[in-house]
Amino acid sequence: MRYELMVAVRFLRQSAGQSLLVFGGAAVGVGVIIFLTALLGGLQASLIQKSLGSQAHIVVKPQELLTRRVYQEAAHEVVAAIVDRPAQRLRPVEEWVKVMRNLEQVPGVGSASPVCSGPGFVSRGRAEKSVLLLGVDPERFDAIIPVSTKLLAGRFRPSASEILIGSLLARDLGVSVGDSLRVYSTGGDSGAILSVAGIFELGNQVVNTRWALISLRRAQTLLNLSGGVTEIDLRVGEIFEADAIAERIEDQTGLVADSWMRTNADLLVGLKSQDSSGRLISFFVIVAVALGIASVLVVSVVQRSREIGIMRATGTTARMISRIFLIQGGLTGAFASVFGGLLGAALAKFFETLAKNPDGSPIFPVALTPGLFAGASAVAIVVGLLASYGPARHAARLDPATVIRHD
Repeated sequence: MRYELMVAVRFLRQSAGQSLLVFGGAAVGVGVIIFLTALLGGLQASLIQKSLGSQAHIVVKPQELLTRRVYQEAAHEVVAAIVDRPAQRLRPVEEWVKVMRNLEQVPGVGSASPVCSGPGFVSRGRAEKSVLLLGVDPERFDAIIPVSTKLLAGRFRPSASEILIGSLLARDLGVSVGDSLRVYSTGGDSGAILSVAGIFELGNQVVNTRWALISLRRAQTLLNLSGGVTEIDLRVGEIFEADAIAERIEDQTGLVADSWMRTNADLLVGLKSQDSSGRLISFFVIVAVALGIASVLVVSVVQRSREIGIMRATGTTARMISRIFLIQGGLTGAFASVFGGLLGAALAKFFETLAKNPDGSPIFPVALTPGLFAGASAVAIVVGLLASYGPARHAARLDPATVIRHD
């Protein structure tokens, strides 16, 4: 193998201009693959983070009330049957403590949080707004949706006399931390006077306008669900496994388990389309790189036919000749993986600095990971070896007497 490596390097050095051209083309190809993959990966991660920053990965809740048949009778005879869909009302998850403990044992589930939610109103003076009351356990809920890291003011520790509201709701009501609000549900009870403990910004206009976070016990009282919860929110380890985990939960519990993949179907389609586009572009780049390497090696075989014939005549076997050109392809791929990786990373980091959000974060984030560089390097080397396979076979099959005589 040492002999083949020495000859392969000599061939590359003898045609330095040609070698640099194919090296450069392969490196650019690898750089483009790394740049595109990092950019698409960063954009996908950013979209998912923004979309899931204000929602659970899976929401487990009771089944809806079933439709029922109402029969119309005339003279004691059934003359019609009307399918009547009953009004859906707030219903608790039965034995929710036991259910939640079982859900925490489901493979793939990371965190679980009980939530008691329902429609309500908050008012201050003459200003009144409809809201979604969310009774939560602060520690558990923060593991699902990191409210504590999204606070503009105050703290995330709602007690029986405190409430947290979104930034837009606080603006509409003209309140700040420490002010008091009257909170009541749509059931018409007298409600309660709660102090604003914090104001959050979760990056979602609807959430920032309508969410009102209160303690679990206070929500149970306001919504007339003594000791009950309306849903259990879950966070999973692998977000793209959420649908499969939700189906498993439905089979095990008989409850409804809505995953983010089901409730954000349009987002999921967009992510898959984006991923497919990136893979298609990378495929054509790989094909272009492979054709470039193969064409240069074919020319090299033609140019060195006499040398190959002499080597064969002096005892170099066909297999050794084949390995020489395979090594050239492998060296080209290795060179491309190193310099292409540096080029791709530089392009990605430069592109990331071109535009910034008001908070200083990049508009076009990139995801450069060790796995990305390892994968691109493996692809470059494999493509180099595959591209050199045809020229290597052709070189190995050359007849020494023929090529020497006709040269």
